[in-house]
Amino acid sequence: MNLAEQYRETLKNKQKIVVKIGTRVITLATGEPDLNQLKRLSDQVAALHVMGHDMLMVSSGAVGAGMEALGMKTRPVHVPDLQMCAAVGQAQLMALYDHFFKPHQIKIGQVLLTHNDFHHKKRFASAKRTMRNMIENRVVPIINENDVVTDEELQAAMSLGDNDYLASRVVNLVNADMLIVVSTVDGVLDGDGTRVPFIDKVEAAYKFIDPNLGGTGLSKGGMQSKLDAARRALKSGCTVVIANGRTERILLDIVAGKDIGTLLVDSELNGEKKE
Repeated sequence: MNLAEQYRETLKNKQKIVVKIGTRVITLATGEPDLNQLKRLSDQVAALHVMGHDMLMVSSGAVGAGMEALGMKTRPVHVPDLQMCAAVGQAQLMALYDHFFKPHQIKIGQVLLTHNDFHHKKRFASAKRTMRNMIENRVVPIINENDVVTDEELQAAMSLGDNDYLASRVVNLVNADMLIVVSTVDGVLDGDGTRVPFIDKVEAAYKFIDPNLGGTGLSKGGMQSKLDAARRALKSGCTVVIANGRTERILLDIVAGKDIGTLLVDSELNGEKKE
């Protein structure tokens, strides 16, 4: 068994798992929610929850859902319009998640966070305590940036990378064992567009980034932000997998240790002080 296979085998035993879902994974080209995708991912998170894993979701898609509800064809430019979309869309998104988790008899809870929550001692402690209590009571937290009261993610100059940054901070907040980042690519791709299955030094992964492959009009992420998030998560002692969220059984297969997506570890970060 080679090193990659050894690491894959350990994924079966990861207890606390954060799943970060990008906008394009759960929306159609028009921006409206892709109900089939929402159900498929919700069913997999529910199945892992039933298996005994502690599941947390960091879900984008609120702005896109709000655009669809408000009849907007293109992403607004002005921050107040984006915040309005987020306010309308977040309610719709949570209602959809509730609908898809209800058949599994699983309760979900909305958690909206801002940058300040991670840098203010009392807010950080409160968020940590709340999510710990949700997990202990078998409630699945569904986390998003609180775009209504903060505009860091919405402004391109201060983009959080379509919640990639937020996911990495949640990893630290709850001491997660694994971060699964699902996007619309099969993982980190080499120059020929072939999936790189295993990266044991995260810094080396940056050479694969195509500067032309960034976010779209609906999403703000790209591989750069995903690798940045992976590096922060790795420093917290968390294993990271980047994979295609539109692949059948993607979450179940990752946790089962199958060779899918890109598994990132980093021996060079071992022993570094956690952020």
